[in-house]
Amino acid sequence: MTAPALGRPQLPPVPFDPEIQAVLDALPAQPPMTRDTLPREGTDRMFPGNDDVIAGREIDWEERVIPGPDGAPDIEVTIFRPRGRDGEALPALYNIHGGGMIVGHRSWESGRVVDLVDELGVVGVTVEYRLAPEDPYPAGVEDCYAGFVWLAENAAELGVDPDRIVVMGGSAGGGFSAAVALLARDRQGPTMAGQLLLCPMIDNTNSSVASLQYDGIGTWLRELNLLAWDCVLGEELASSDAAPAYAAPSRAADLSNLPPAFIEVGAAELFRDEDVAYASRIWATGGQAELHVWAGGCHGFDMYMPDTEITRAALASRTSWLRRVLGL
Repeated sequence: MTAPALGRPQLPPVPFDPEIQAVLDALPAQPPMTRDTLPREGTDRMFPGNDDVIAGREIDWEERVIPGPDGAPDIEVTIFRPRGRDGEALPALYNIHGGGMIVGHRSWESGRVVDLVDELGVVGVTVEYRLAPEDPYPAGVEDCYAGFVWLAENAAELGVDPDRIVVMGGSAGGGFSAAVALLARDRQGPTMAGQLLLCPMIDNTNSSVASLQYDGIGTWLRELNLLAWDCVLGEELASSDAAPAYAAPSRAADLSNLPPAFIEVGAAELFRDEDVAYASRIWATGGQAELHVWAGGCHGFDMYMPDTEITRAALASRTSWLRRVLGL
C-alpha cells in the first residue's frame, strides 16, 4: 500500500473489518501503474476457464461475436445457460466487468455470473468492451449498451424473457451499468428490469471525503482512480463537473424514471460517498433504490475476500433483491 501524496490532507479512514484487514495485510504491494504499463496481453488467461468455473454444474456456455455500435468493431460475449431449460424464456443477467475502464476481461467475473446462473436458474451474459486510453469515452459505454440492445433484440432466440433483464457489474462495470440504464431511458429502450450496481465507479471528480480517506489504502487506490478517469475522459474533463453523464453517472442532472437499483458499497472504500449520494438522488425523484453499505468493507471485498462473513451477507442480499425484482 502506498502513502498519500504530499500536500494532500489525510482524513482518518473508517477501519476495515478484521477479516478484511487480515487479507489486506497479506496482499502483495501493488506496483505503480501508468498508461504505459496497463496490462493487455494475457488478461483473458488470468482466471480459470469457463469449463473450470462451471466445474460439473448443469450449465452450458458459448461464445458469440455480435455487432458493435455503428462503425465500431464487433463485440465478444459469453453466454451461460442452465442445462435442460430449453423452450423456457428465462430471466437474464447482463454482466459488465470491472477494472477502472482501463484493465480487465469478462472472464474475470465468470465465477460471479455462473454462481448466479446456478442458484437462480437464469441466463448469464458477459460482455467485452473497448478499454481506455486506446479507446476513450464513449467507446466502452457504447459497446456495453450495444450488447444490451443485442440481448434484448435476440431474447427469443436466446431463451430470455426480454422484460426480465438485469444489467449488473462491479466497480467500472457498476458505473457502466448505471450509464447503460441512463442510455436505455434516454434512447427509449430496451426495457431493463433492474440495475445491480456493486461498488460502482460513477464520480470522476475524486472530491468526496471517502476518496481522501482511502488515498493509498485498500485495493483500488486513489492514484489508480485518477489515472483511470484521465485515460477515459482526457486531462480537460478528467476531474470536471462538465464530464458527460454517460461516462460518469454522478454528473447526470436527472435520475428520474430509472429501473430499480441495487447499490452496494463498502464503508471503507473510496467510492462510498458517491454511491450513497447516487441512491439518495434516485430516492429524491421517487425512484426505487436499495442501498447496502457494508461496515468495514473494502472495494471489491467479495472478489478479494470471498470466504469472509461480510461477503456471505452481501451475496445473500444481492440474491434476495434479484429474486424480488425478477419475480423468482
